[in-house]
Amino acid sequence: MLPFIFGMEPSYALAVMIGLQSVTTTSDTFPSVLMGIPGTSGSQATVVDGFPLSKKGEAARALGAAFSASLFGGVFGAAVLSVAIFGAIPIILAMGFGEQMMLIILALTMVGMLTGTHAVKGLAACGIGLMLGALGSAPVTGIERLSFGTEYLIDRVPLVIVGLGMFAVPEIVDLLRRQLTISETGALGTGWLRGLRDTFTHWFIVLRCAAIGCLCGALPGLGNTVIDWIAYGHVVQTSRNRESFGTGDIRGVLAPEAANNAKEGGALIPTILFGIPGSGSMALLLGGFILIGIEPGLGMITEELDLVYLIIWSVALANIIGAGTCLFLAAPIAKLTTIRYALIAPFMFGIIFFAAFQATRDWGDLITLFIVGALGVYMKRFGWPRPALLIGFVLSGKVEASIYHTFQVYKLTFLERPIVLVLAVLIVFSIFAAARYKSGGEPAEKGVHAATGLAPQTVFYFVVLVFTLVVLGDGLRWQILTGLYPITSSLLTLAFLVPLGIQMARAKHANNVFFDTERAAFGAAVDRRSNEHYLLWLAGMLAVSAVAGFVIGISAFIYAFMRVKARVPHWACALGAAVFVLLLGVLSHLLALEYPQGLLQDYVELPWPLQ
Repeated sequence: MLPFIFGMEPSYALAVMIGLQSVTTTSDTFPSVLMGIPGTSGSQATVVDGFPLSKKGEAARALGAAFSASLFGGVFGAAVLSVAIFGAIPIILAMGFGEQMMLIILALTMVGMLTGTHAVKGLAACGIGLMLGALGSAPVTGIERLSFGTEYLIDRVPLVIVGLGMFAVPEIVDLLRRQLTISETGALGTGWLRGLRDTFTHWFIVLRCAAIGCLCGALPGLGNTVIDWIAYGHVVQTSRNRESFGTGDIRGVLAPEAANNAKEGGALIPTILFGIPGSGSMALLLGGFILIGIEPGLGMITEELDLVYLIIWSVALANIIGAGTCLFLAAPIAKLTTIRYALIAPFMFGIIFFAAFQATRDWGDLITLFIVGALGVYMKRFGWPRPALLIGFVLSGKVEASIYHTFQVYKLTFLERPIVLVLAVLIVFSIFAAARYKSGGEPAEKGVHAATGLAPQTVFYFVVLVFTLVVLGDGLRWQILTGLYPITSSLLTLAFLVPLGIQMARAKHANNVFFDTERAAFGAAVDRRSNEHYLLWLAGMLAVSAVAGFVIGISAFIYAFMRVKARVPHWACALGAAVFVLLLGVLSHLLALEYPQGLLQDYVELPWPLQ
C-alpha cells in the first residue's frame, strides 16, 4: 500500500497501514495449517502442530483455535501499547542525541537475534543494510557517494524497493520452485467451535504467550522470526505431557498464534516512541510514517495524540475484523490451495514491479528492484537473514545523523551521561548474548544440511566482501563529514565478514551455518529449476520492456509465463495478459501515471492502455 498513500490525509493513511499490518499475522495461519508452509516468518512454529492437525482432518479446529488466539493476542497487544506509550514520556524527555545514538546501536546489536542459528551472519546482513544506506548524497555535505555515475543514485534507494526486493521476490521464486499445486482437495473438515473452546480451555497459555509476544516485540531488532519459537518452546517446557507436541497438539497452535499477534502492539512501542522499528515489518511501517510526514517521538505523543489513539484503536479493530474475516473466508481460501502457483506468480510479479515504479517513477526503480530482488533470493538461499538487512537499511539514516549530532554537541563527553552508560552495558550484553544464541527452531528446509559443496555461497560471500571494500574505498576518498559514515559501516561489516569467512574456509561441507537451499529435498512435486532460471525470466521481462515499454513487456511476460510454466491454452494466456493491461490502464488514468517507456515509444505513439 505504500505507493498509494502519497498525499493521503495522515489519519486515513495510518488506518490503512495499521489495518494491513495488524492482520498479516492472523491470515498467515492459512498456509501454515493448510499447506505446511509458513505464511510469514512469524508462523513458522504454527506449522509444527497445525499442519499435522490438518492432515488428520482437523484443519477447521486448528484454524478456529488460531484465529481466536490471534484475536486475543492482538487486542492484548493494543492494550499494552496504550499503557506503555504514556508511561514512557519521562523516558523520552531524558533522551538526548547521545542517548538516541546508543539506543540505535543497541537496536542494531540485537539484530543478531534474528539469525536463528548464527549471530554473525545476522550482524553482517545488518551491515549490508547500513552500507546500502550510504548510497546517495551525504546528508551533511550533499556530496554524491557511490552513485556509480547514475542520476538515479543521487538519492537513497527507496525503502519500498528494498522491502519488495528482500521479501516479495524471493518468496515468489521459492513458492514457484516448491510446488505445482498446494493441496488436492482443499477440505477443512469440522471443529470450528471446538477450536474456539480450546482457546478458553487453555486461556492461561494464551495469556502467557501474549505477554511473551508483547515483551519480545518491544525489543528492537528481535522481530517475529523467533518470537513464535520462543512461545512454542515455552509451552512445551511448561507442559506436563509433552510427547504429543509435533503430532497435532492444539496447544502448539495456540501459543505461537497468541504471541505473534501480540508482538505487533509491542513492536509499535519503540517504533512510535523512538522511531526505531521493532521488526522488519515495522521498518516498512516507519517508512510509511515518513511518507505522510509524521515524525515518531515525543512530538507525536504530545502534539498529535489523536493519531496515537488512532493507531491503538486501529490495531485492536483490525485484529477483531481480521479474525472474523478469516473465519468467513476460510472455506474459499482453502480452495485456492488447489490452484497451481504458476498461474498466480506472473500477476504477482507484475504488481510488484508496478509498485516499485511508484517510488520515483524512474527506470532505475525497476532495475534496482531486480538487483535487490536477486540479492534477496541468494540471501534466502544461503540462510542470510533478510529482516536484519532491512532493519539496518531503515536505521542507516538515523545512525548517520545521530553520529554527527552527538559528536558536534557532546564530543566524547556523551560517555559521561548515566543513560548512555546503562545503554552501553546493555549493548555489551546484547553482543555477548547474540554470540552465544542458538535457535531452538527447526532447520529452514528438510535435507538442507546434506554434505554439499560450499562453492556457490563462497562466490556470494566474495561478492558481498567486494561490495564492502568498494564502500570503504569510496568513504576514504572524502573529507570526514562525507566519508565517516561509509567508512564506519563498512568497517563494522568487515568485522563480521572476516570471522565468517574464516569459519567458512574451515568448513568442508554444508552444515547448520553454511547451507544451500537450492539443493534441498523439497519433495517429489517440486520444480527443479534453479533460482537463476526465474531471475532470467524477470531479466527477460525487463529487456522486452526496455524495447517495447513496461505495459507491453509485462503483458508479454504474463502470456509467456502462463503458457510455458503453467501450460494453459493460448486463449487463457491472452485473457490473463489483457486483463492485467486493462488494470494498468485504469490505474494510469485514475492516478495520472506514466509507465516506463521503451525504444518503441520513440517512434510510435501507442493507444491507451498500451501507453
